[in-house]
Amino acid sequence: MSDFHGVFPYLVSPVDTQGKVRTGVLAKLCDDLIKTGVHGLTPLGSTGEFAYLNFAQRKVVVQTTIEAAQRRVPVVAGVASTVTADAVAQAHSYQECGADGILAILEAYFPLSDAQVESYFRAIADAVDIPVVIYTNPQFQRADLSLDVIARLSTHPRIGYIKDASTNTGRLLSIMNRCGGNIRVFSASAHIPAAVMLIGGVGWMAGPACIIPRQSVELYNLCKAARWDEAMALQRKLWRVNEAFARYNLAACIKAGLAIQGYEVGDPVPPQTPLTADQHRAVETVLRDLG
Repeated sequence: MSDFHGVFPYLVSPVDTQGKVRTGVLAKLCDDLIKTGVHGLTPLGSTGEFAYLNFAQRKVVVQTTIEAAQRRVPVVAGVASTVTADAVAQAHSYQECGADGILAILEAYFPLSDAQVESYFRAIADAVDIPVVIYTNPQFQRADLSLDVIARLSTHPRIGYIKDASTNTGRLLSIMNRCGGNIRVFSASAHIPAAVMLIGGVGWMAGPACIIPRQSVELYNLCKAARWDEAMALQRKLWRVNEAFARYNLAACIKAGLAIQGYEVGDPVPPQTPLTADQHRAVETVLRDLG
């Protein structure tokens, strides 16, 4: 299995008012992120607004990211649906495009049992020949992954990673204890990345890394070197970005931050709205203070 580790920014999806993906902007962002030292790229995570894009738009985002990466770093593409067959079709398509891994996300409308949740993720992993990262975000998803389901899925030969966006760091430790070496944990922006690294995490997949990639890589390197005093000093500074990220709309916050840095990524896809002027200034202040 491929060794995914380190900083994987959740990429934004730059879409213009006509619904066309701004491929040039996305490609430049990918190239710049790689040059700062990130360890991988994740199109169509939460920050990528997957819930607001159609299949064609999603595929363009994934293709553009893969082409821009040029095999320099792995690309783990987000697959999300309420329908198992549709999720499998997405996973097939992204593997054919050249994705190095799949981030499997379950969208749910009606409540689902543990067995139904498990069958969804297992179907995606059965359908591809590349590693699968399972993802759960109880704040936004109707169906969570229980510890029992995670433990059973961790025995699948292609499911080797989880990104858990709960705010419960103890749950991450429980996952590690239950699954042993079968599954490796990525932090989300809802967690403190340095703390997750301390307990055995392998990195983080998160939107804020799009706007603070250099500092994120520096934090990862300090954690890997067990320079914990320096790591926590930097983490305390960077946590202001996570606080802003949690306070405002996910995509709007990161897109505003990127716009401040010169990337014409556009506004969030409606019915989402851009940040207000006051919110925009708050994000600008945080970024300015971080240099």
